[in-house]
Order: sequence, then C-alpha cells, then structure tokens
Amino acid sequence: MSPARMNRRRVLGLAGGVGAAAAAGASVPWLASPAETGRLLRSELPLPAPFQVPLRVPRVLQPTRDGDTDRYELTQRPARVELIPGVSTGIWGYDGEFPGPTIISRSGRRTVVRHRNLLPVPTVVHLHGGHTPASSDGYPTDLLIPEGFPPGGHASGHHDPRADIRVGSRDYEYPVLQRAATLWYHDHRMDFTGPGVWRGLLGFHLVRDDEEEALPLPAGDREIPLMITDRAFGADGSLLYPSLDPTLLHRHGVPRPYRQGVTGDVILVNGTPWPTLEVDAVRYRFRVLNASNTRRYRIALDPPPPDGTGLVQIGSDGGLLERPIAHDRIEIAPAERFDIVVDFSSYRAGQAVTLRNDLGRGTTADVMQFRVGRRAVDDSSVPQRLSTIEPLRPRMATTTRDFVFRTSGDHVWEINGQPFDPGRSDATPRLGDVEIWRFTTDFHHPVHIHLVQCQVLQRGVEDRGPYDAGWKDTIDLRPSEHVSVIARFAGHKGRFVFHCHNLEHEDMAMMGNFEVV
Repeated sequence: MSPARMNRRRVLGLAGGVGAAAAAGASVPWLASPAETGRLLRSELPLPAPFQVPLRVPRVLQPTRDGDTDRYELTQRPARVELIPGVSTGIWGYDGEFPGPTIISRSGRRTVVRHRNLLPVPTVVHLHGGHTPASSDGYPTDLLIPEGFPPGGHASGHHDPRADIRVGSRDYEYPVLQRAATLWYHDHRMDFTGPGVWRGLLGFHLVRDDEEEALPLPAGDREIPLMITDRAFGADGSLLYPSLDPTLLHRHGVPRPYRQGVTGDVILVNGTPWPTLEVDAVRYRFRVLNASNTRRYRIALDPPPPDGTGLVQIGSDGGLLERPIAHDRIEIAPAERFDIVVDFSSYRAGQAVTLRNDLGRGTTADVMQFRVGRRAVDDSSVPQRLSTIEPLRPRMATTTRDFVFRTSGDHVWEINGQPFDPGRSDATPRLGDVEIWRFTTDFHHPVHIHLVQCQVLQRGVEDRGPYDAGWKDTIDLRPSEHVSVIARFAGHKGRFVFHCHNLEHEDMAMMGNFEVV
C-alpha cells in the first residue's frame, strides 16, 4: 500500500469516525493527535546511554506433565532487580522476574497454571488472547488474596456478589483449544490493573501447533519475543507511578493530569533499557508485544533495507495471517501483538540497525538496536501462503451492537454513557452466535474483547486499515474513529468483559460486561 493510499485511508477513517460519533451522540472534547496519548512521567536518575546492554530473553518455564495436562507453578512476589544498569529496583513479579517467565502451551493440550500470591495486595491473572472458560479468564473481581491479608481489605468499591475470591493460591485452567499465537498474561485487578502491570506483573504465553511448525519460518535462537514497555524511575531506582492502592490506603485513582494515561521516558524491551542484539545476516522472527500501559509505537528500521519494506508481518493477535504483508513501519497500540520477520542479509557485516519509534521524542524515539554479524546458513523462508482463515461475513451475524467509548467530562471514562458495573450485562450473545460490534471513540482507545478473536470489517468509511489483517482481540481506535468488527461467541458460556486497554482508562471504569448464554 502506498503512503498516499495509507494517508487517504487515515483521513477518511477519522472523518467517518467524527460523523459516527455525532450520530451516536458522543461528545468530542478534544481531537488528540494520532501520535500522542497519555501524560509523561520523567525519571529522576541519570539514564544509561542506549544500545549498551544486551537484550535479555525471558526464561521459559518448564511444566510437569500429567496425562494430557501441562502444569506450571508461579509465585507472585516482591523482588529487587536490575532494570537500569547498576541500579536496584523494587518490582512485583511472577517468580520475582520482569517480565515473568514465558509459558509455552501446545494447542489441544490442557494447561493449568497455579499462582501463589505473596504480594501485599490481591491480584487477578488474565491470559490475554486466551479462549478461556469464564472461571479462569481473570474477571476483575475474581481476586486471589494473599494469606493473612486484612479482612475486607480487598474491597475495590464495586460490590460483586458473583465474585470468585480465593486465598493463597489458585489454579487457572486453560483448554488451549485455539491456534498457535502470541498470548500474554498480566494482572487484571479491578481499579488497579495499571499500577500492577507497571510494577511488573506481565509475561509471555505462547501457543504452538502443527500448522505453524510445518512452515519454514525462522526458529530456535532466531525466534525471539520482544515485549516493549515504557517506565519512569525515581532517584532511588524505584518505579514511579502516580497512583495509590485502594486496598492499602483506602483511596484510588490517579491525579487528574494522568487520567488520560501514564507514559514513561525509558523504553524497555524484555525489561532491558534500549537493548542491543547481535544478529547473523539472516532472517529472524520477532514476536512483538506492546505491553505499555498507554504508549503507542510506530516501529521502523533505520536504515531500512534497500527494498524499503523491512518488517514482514506473518501474524497478528490471534496467530498466523493467510499471507505475509510487507510494511515499512507498523503502528502498535497497547496489548496488540505483531509477528514479524526481518531479513538482515541485505545489511553489511558490522552495521547497526536501529528499531525506531516514530511516535516518540527524545529518549522514547529509539526502541533497540541490532548489530549485524557474520553471514550464516539460512534455510528459513516466508511462504506466500501461511494459513487459512475462515472469513466471517456480515450476513452471518444475528445481532449488531454499538458501543461508544468516550469521556463524560473531567476524564471520567465510560462506555455508552455508563461506567463499569459488575452487576450489569451490556451484551448477552448466545453461544455459537456471530455478532457485529461497532466501536466509536473520542480519544485513543485500544479496545480488547475477552474470550474471542474477531475480524475487522470496516474502519471509518473504507475497509480495513493496513494493520487490521487476521484475527484480532485488541483493536486500535484513534480519536473520533469508528470501527466495526465481527466475532463468533463460541466455546464457553459465562461472564466476560471488554474494555479499553489504556490501563488508566480501564482502571477508571471504561469496561463493560458481556454474558454468553
């Protein structure tokens, strides 16, 4: 797609979104720039020079095997780690790590993860992108309470008589009846997801299957997950975040200037600030996850390869695309995943290639750097046909629903004019039905739907955007934009949520319930 075509699509999408917002009765209090969102926190300590620290790849957690089930154990606990070189930082981590260990599941083989909570606060674990029963999906009030926690200290201000509260430990059960994909797990506690994730409660969960493994894609040491986050650090090395925990201090929320979202001035990849990675002059597969609370990225290679399209997308949130798509840059909203292949063979030995963030400024304009080494044997390739995806057609839909994501003033975030209420169902799809959901926004809102993967039907007044291909569970909506998606609500009955994945918006009640009946 040419730049002119992309720019025309973006302008038309925004114009169509404004009309849709007006038709739905949504106010547009400001038209934010597509490049900006959130308020910046600035670090109080000297920051390291970029591209000095080797990229760390999270360790892979090993299961115990029990018949058709793989069992894992994780302990949520405080720890001190070195994120900034030579500086000790206190975190909350799965097994005390930032990010947590990577879990790898096999499609069709049951996975059970036992979580033990040794933190000073309750938690909830959500497998983002998982096709998961309601009992293990990580509903925001289904709390895991630390042993010895003060009675009643877990209240979040939302009374939920259906909440499933456990003490000490909890088993999350995942049937893994889904195709290969890049998933991730993270804290999902009511009103406190933002600070929980910011402090380190996040990790990769990959799903593999036979279809994917039959392809000649880069593998082994040439398949690397990249979790991109931004953070800010205090003078003592602590993680800065403008929030108070309601369970500890009996109040909640963030200061008004930060309610649009929180961003930091340090870019971490797998917990490493602006890392460097030595690569052979061959193809590599990178599973890119934007795990930032609020920050959006537009990543690009500098310098680009001679053909100008250095990022070959092979997968999205829900796994492989039907065919690869070549991009010169990719825009990634919070919680989105892009599976890409980069061919370094066109660069000379010793050359430095920077992964830049075109939406950033100053310290946030760079993500990481690759240093191209020797020529090596490369038996990988990117087939022109990757997978087969069943198209969901509008005629298959039984219902169309409209959801307006907007502020009602003073940065109070709502869906269809209402804040989240665990006792209210905003949609009741029937098991197995296909539905069209239409989203309209006033600001940047990456909309995440639990349980299902969906397909984008339309963005603005045209068809899908350049990053909408394949199965999606998180949809990047820009200011005053309108997007229609279609999904089949299959597999599990029960109560689930959909919400903005700007975590500060989510914590301020920009979330809705749907119940599959």
